[in-house]
Amino acid sequence: MRHTRTRLVFGEEAHARLQNAKILLLGVGGVGSFCLDCLYRSGVRDITIVDFDRYDVTNQNRQMHSELHEGELKVEALKTHYPEVIAMAEKITPEWVDTFDFEPYDLVLDAIDDTRAKLALIQKCYPKLISAVGSAKRLDPTKVEVRSFWKTEGDPFASKLRNELRKRKFKGDFSCICSSEHPIIKEKGSFVAVTGAFGLAMCSLALRKIVL
Repeated sequence: MRHTRTRLVFGEEAHARLQNAKILLLGVGGVGSFCLDCLYRSGVRDITIVDFDRYDVTNQNRQMHSELHEGELKVEALKTHYPEVIAMAEKITPEWVDTFDFEPYDLVLDAIDDTRAKLALIQKCYPKLISAVGSAKRLDPTKVEVRSFWKTEGDPFASKLRNELRKRKFKGDFSCICSSEHPIIKEKGSFVAVTGAFGLAMCSLALRKIVL
């Protein structure tokens, strides 16, 4: 059976909850594509993916299946590999966040890197949110961890988000996939061992939140 070994880890009842979970995954790039693969292989079937971008050659160092679909919309290309997902080719903006209905989803997984959209997303649905912050510019996947959003270290992107949220008087909290490794370059280079580890950590945390 396809999920036999996963069921051994989670148990039959818990795995049944995974199969019935409804998950929204925002962004299917270097972090999100690995998260999607992990969710799907683990037995989650009700997954909605949202991304407006197309694959190009620069994605091929870190994004699942990108070398097979250059020039194609990411969500449509990924649907050929994960046929049960719901694919939405839409740009995630503050306006999109404001009008989208998040209520039906058990969890919202944030793998986007647009600051304004991320801030809007945090404010609207933080109780069911798992968010990834800075995965680029790093080399060491063993430094990837889960923390409270307010307690990340060595991450200028997360710090920028916190400063802006303080200005908006936001006091909520949520789980954050982050790295304690400080950026090693100024340019936005990326390494699949780290971006992929972010995605796998996000998937693992999501599954544990569903079954525990």
